[in-house]
Amino acid sequence: MLEPLDYEAVGFISGLEVHQQLLTRHKLFCRCPAGRYTERHDGEVLRHMRPTLSELGEYDGTALMEFKTKKEIVYLLNRLNVCTYEMDDTPPFLVKQEAIDGAIELCLMMEMDIIDEIHIARKQYLDGSIPTGFQRTAIVGVNGWLPFQGRRLTVTHVSVEEDSCREVRDKGHQIVWRTDRLGMPLTETVTGPELVTPEEVRDAILLCGLTARSTGRVRTGIGASRQDINVSVRGGDRVEIKGVPRAGYAVKLVHNEGVRQCNLLALRAELHRRGLRDRDAIRVEPNDVSAICAGIDLGFMRRALEAGGKVFAVKVPGVAGLAQHRTQPDTTFLDELSGRIRVIACLDEPPILLSGAALPEFPDRYRVLERLRKRLQLGSGDDFFVVCGPEED
Repeated sequence: MLEPLDYEAVGFISGLEVHQQLLTRHKLFCRCPAGRYTERHDGEVLRHMRPTLSELGEYDGTALMEFKTKKEIVYLLNRLNVCTYEMDDTPPFLVKQEAIDGAIELCLMMEMDIIDEIHIARKQYLDGSIPTGFQRTAIVGVNGWLPFQGRRLTVTHVSVEEDSCREVRDKGHQIVWRTDRLGMPLTETVTGPELVTPEEVRDAILLCGLTARSTGRVRTGIGASRQDINVSVRGGDRVEIKGVPRAGYAVKLVHNEGVRQCNLLALRAELHRRGLRDRDAIRVEPNDVSAICAGIDLGFMRRALEAGGKVFAVKVPGVAGLAQHRTQPDTTFLDELSGRIRVIACLDEPPILLSGAALPEFPDRYRVLERLRKRLQLGSGDDFFVVCGPEED
């Protein structure tokens, strides 16, 4: 049961990026077979991603963040479906005309203007899912539309591009990818931000999928079609929900994201009311409280300290009571912060982040809390957050 949300009143809008694998014999830029999935591997390659300067002489912020995670990226290779091109040890071969023809046919079904000359461009991929750190992509058609619920749904462009690796596991500072899917051709169909309810999002996904299948040039089945859904409400930022595998999942995911953004806007308004209007208004200083927490009978904290880790606490002035502010069903602002710390610091064992108002029960809890409040010099309107793990993280 979804909680009520007046989509029109909050200014809900959404758009799609529909990725559909093309049914071709070979991958997009090499002669490896497409669609040959395997669960075994013949070898492994270890890589580290490093940021480079852009044409403007700047570092991409996302690239810097990924670099700071110090991830080891492991690729599992099978000689039946991967070659030196995928590992960036060989330049790309000629693009497969079969894939271009499939993309052009899809464009024609959506009344698009076909590009006179296709140029292969690069799109940064910084999570390790493509060994090169970028995806080769090419716009094939622009300015299209689909008939949708009595109106025209704008299709801004269709691209042909190469697929990424399949994730095997992501734990701590290591992420493992299987390369059988890497380099397979797919189309990306991008709609305008014209969908105004979660149900419209679902129906638009089904329509784009039906249109692609009507060409007879696409793959079907689990994983053959994946959607990135962009969602925003009035006053909020555009958030991209990545890799939605089924249209039926979209309604709940998109609705909850709308609720989340509305609740975060309400939280921002409360912070402004308390005088916290910009980042400079909140200054934090980490404090090593390992000695205070050494005797706490909590398994996750004890294991962290026994492994040589530390417990740090941070005082945040003026935010008392806000850690438990609900952002989604069964999700609080504290959970949102925990998710970001998990990604940036690569901490896996929950609870990743604790707040002073939400410390679990343990023997002598009151005395430990009093020592922490005294150490951090907490005021009545302040809260503190606790994290434990390796000091370098």
